[in-house]
Amino acid sequence: MSRRIRITLSYDGTDFHGWQVQPGLPTIQGTLEEIIGSIEGGPVQVAGSGRTDAGVHARAQVAAFTLHNPIPTDNLLRAINRLLPPSIRVTETAEAHMWFHPRFDAVAKTYRYTLFRSALCSPFLWRYVHHYPYPLDEAAMIAAAPVLEGEHDFTAFAAADDRDNQEQTRVRTIFSSRFERVEESLVYTVRGSGFLKHMVRNLVGNLIEVGRGNLDAGALRQFLVPPVSRKSCPTAAAKGLCLQSVEYPPAPSD
Repeated sequence: MSRRIRITLSYDGTDFHGWQVQPGLPTIQGTLEEIIGSIEGGPVQVAGSGRTDAGVHARAQVAAFTLHNPIPTDNLLRAINRLLPPSIRVTETAEAHMWFHPRFDAVAKTYRYTLFRSALCSPFLWRYVHHYPYPLDEAAMIAAAPVLEGEHDFTAFAAADDRDNQEQTRVRTIFSSRFERVEESLVYTVRGSGFLKHMVRNLVGNLIEVGRGNLDAGALRQFLVPPVSRKSCPTAAAKGLCLQSVEYPPAPSD
């Protein structure tokens, strides 16, 4: 009998070429499919809530797959983690409805981007932050971040994607967009209905330009008004970004 399994996992994305399977390259999805397939004894397709870029990390990515193996979920968790590299860990396994899809059923995602502002960055932090010790008007960045909230066409903040032909709109809703100082870091937290390719890193790149004095909140707002005549500013480094959580509506009762 087929079973739909939902998992939550954390990973350090440094040594992977992103989520999506790429021939001959280490990816999160490819690693999971190989290991879960070995447990199943046949090919297994693992779907994720989103395709994190090369070098991007996750604290609570959500994925799902279909199994015929009757192994209990607790034993499955232990079996997967025993075979995974230490940079990936499954933190939760659960039975799900057969129609559950981690991407299409998600109602919100939260990402966090960390700019480390001190002159010296510890080697124990370096893999997980964007070290940016240069002058920035942090107050201007904090004030500009909420400009991105609301329902907008984020075309100016998106990279070309092979899914563009499948999706009719680049409109997304940002529920909250905030920068805050946390000790030696400037931390950007954004929660939205969904995100386009490179979108969060492009949002951060533009807010850095605000901090450098090259953009202001009004210019940032213009990128959200179609038709957009040009792309937004540079993309921030991948390693400062982490997928924090994925939210779903309450499970329907049987």
